[in-house]
Amino acid sequence: MALGMTSLAGSYYATRAMNGTRLRRAREHLRIAFPDKSEAEIKKLAIASYEHLFLLGAEIARSPRTMNIDSVLGQVEFRNVEKGLNAIVAGRPCILMSGHCGNWEVLAITAALLGIPMHTIYRPVDFEPLDNWIRRERTRPGLIMLDKFGAMHQLPKLMEQGACPAFAADQNAGDRGVFVPYFGRLASSYKSIGLLAMKFNATIISGAAHRLPGPDGTTRYRFSIHDTFGPEDWETHPDPVFYLTARYRRAIETAVREAPEQYLWMYRIWKSRPRHERFDKPFPDKLRENIALLPWMTDEELERIVERSERDRAELRGGSAA
Repeated sequence: MALGMTSLAGSYYATRAMNGTRLRRAREHLRIAFPDKSEAEIKKLAIASYEHLFLLGAEIARSPRTMNIDSVLGQVEFRNVEKGLNAIVAGRPCILMSGHCGNWEVLAITAALLGIPMHTIYRPVDFEPLDNWIRRERTRPGLIMLDKFGAMHQLPKLMEQGACPAFAADQNAGDRGVFVPYFGRLASSYKSIGLLAMKFNATIISGAAHRLPGPDGTTRYRFSIHDTFGPEDWETHPDPVFYLTARYRRAIETAVREAPEQYLWMYRIWKSRPRHERFDKPFPDKLRENIALLPWMTDEELERIVERSERDRAELRGGSAA
């Protein structure tokens, strides 16, 4: 009953006038990601994204108390996890990745309950009592919380001790990020993750936990690993950081496409734009070459990315970038 009411509250909030700007942004992002969908489908997904957001709030408050070593197998089903878990069991340095799709808290809790030494990066909440409660509840299943401000200074030592840092890595990384394809449009992404992986020759494991309807009306989750790759994959690329970043972004995109209604489309995913767009320059040859060298890239997809970048450059020039 509570989950149903929470979903209705999300739908109600999504369509209020005070949320108009964010809802329009969500719909515009969905048009970019799914150009073949109708306006009715776009609107439905945008509202569903808010229902998902409100459900997340209820689940995040509940999961640390209800998920434990005895109950996890009844609440979570696993798919394509063998390669990733084998890398962890083998003792290789690993970095765990996800995006803001599905329930990333369930993903982290499940990994911790499986015995993986999880260090999750999070941004502290400004309201201290709430922040203290979040930290207390999140550490209950065995998660170790790292303040994002300064975490990159702690992580090298922790990885030397066998820790597996976990990132939600689909946020906008600013003008100085690495710009890689994401749903056919260049998106600013964190280069620090690639640099950390290269320093430790780490295996990158990208997964998600999607919400599923349970047979008795309860909520279950599917824990999937969408990609597992290591130094053998990037060491021959002329720009390893670009390859690493593009590949983990691709894995997150795969997870989002599985359940687009369980993604936070209102985020400013494409807020920052690459230098050539901001300074009204042609698409750089080096960037085109890096994208073309990605093993999964097709000529048609590359041209779509270039064409989209040219449109963004023109919109910036006209003062109307999305």
